[in-house]
Amino acid sequence: MREAEVRALLLDPTTKTPVLLLKDRNSSKAMPIWIGEPEAMSIALELQGHAFPRPLSHDLMKRLLEALGGALERVVISSVKESTYYATLVVRDGGGELREIDARPSDAVALALRTRSPIYIEEEVFEQSAIESPFGDEEQFEEFVDRELRLSEFKRLVG
Repeated sequence: MREAEVRALLLDPTTKTPVLLLKDRNSSKAMPIWIGEPEAMSIALELQGHAFPRPLSHDLMKRLLEALGGALERVVISSVKESTYYATLVVRDGGGELREIDARPSDAVALALRTRSPIYIEEEVFEQSAIESPFGDEEQFEEFVDRELRLSEFKRLVG
């Protein structure tokens, strides 16, 4: 498995669909996942440190886990079938047992960001879907993300 981090949340210029970019922590490769607008908004709010006045679904999930004595141990992007990605939430319940729960990757990542839980990608999925970074170095990538990652873009799309 590859440990990944959220490197960017961008808009596909052709379809105007949000794209979540997960970068392997130990290489220059990243994996793009096209996601829905509500999940993109939730991820963007968390990445930018903004709180919504009322709990969003992912905030509610976090609160439910905590209230029941559970914890999100990790998220795993576990498979891809016909261009659809699947994820698993690995949750430790109140009794200490590990439970695996099927989830959409966008929901899993939104929850992982809120709980500060690690995100992993199964090796086979990563090898099948990862791309080499189009940027010459990390600084170019950071400049691109700073320019493109704008909450206002998602507000404009959703609003």
